[in-house]
Amino acid sequence: MSDENSGIGAARPRIVSLVPSSTETLLALGADVVACSRFCEQPQLSHVGGTKNPDIAAIIELAPDLVVLDSEENRIEDHDEMLAAGLTVFVSDVTDLDSAIDVVGRLAAASGVPLPSETAPVPTVVADMERRTAFVPIWRRPWMTISSGTYGGSLLAHLGIDLIGTNDDADYPTVELADVTDEHPDLVIVPSEPYDFGTAHIAELAEAIQGAHVVEVDGQDLFWWGIRTPAAIARLMAVLAPPPRR
Repeated sequence: MSDENSGIGAARPRIVSLVPSSTETLLALGADVVACSRFCEQPQLSHVGGTKNPDIAAIIELAPDLVVLDSEENRIEDHDEMLAAGLTVFVSDVTDLDSAIDVVGRLAAASGVPLPSETAPVPTVVADMERRTAFVPIWRRPWMTISSGTYGGSLLAHLGIDLIGTNDDADYPTVELADVTDEHPDLVIVPSEPYDFGTAHIAELAEAIQGAHVVEVDGQDLFWWGIRTPAAIARLMAVLAPPPRR
């Protein structure tokens, strides 16, 4: 079985998904997902470890037809061990908005299910809307952010928001709040995950980066991709809309 054509109409493959975005997408498509990682937030399914430390023995025992991984979410060592055990592996590589939309069709083909007859279009923004800048913290001690080379960065760019604090080549660079302040971002976009920022942390950001509008957003809408992407963009567009001009 390739990861592109599983033969729609044949018996649907039994799938183990170790990628939260893929698990959500596969279930929405009607695929036969028999197990997932504990980070996929699907309590009705069996869990086989985490994304970085899967229980490979448990996966092998399930004898799935397909294991779904992602090049960023999962480790190459686990991928290679699964291949050596004779498992068929699908690997996504989602780094921007286009690949996030494309992977839905690839997952549908790999899992032997049809795409919905009607799919939601990706919302577009007003072409002449003034672009804004933003700092997106994803961790604290040390402070970390996302770069424009990530899916989240691509999504925000689609919404007219350019990232600051990304002067090195890392996808998730470490930053100093003083340096962020010097770049005078218009927004501080605080996602609900992967770090659980509390009220005190948000106050700390507002105090350190004065002049920026601090906005809390759903981290899954910003970082999970696939079937949710069009609706997530619409929700983020509403939350991050600039205030009306006076």
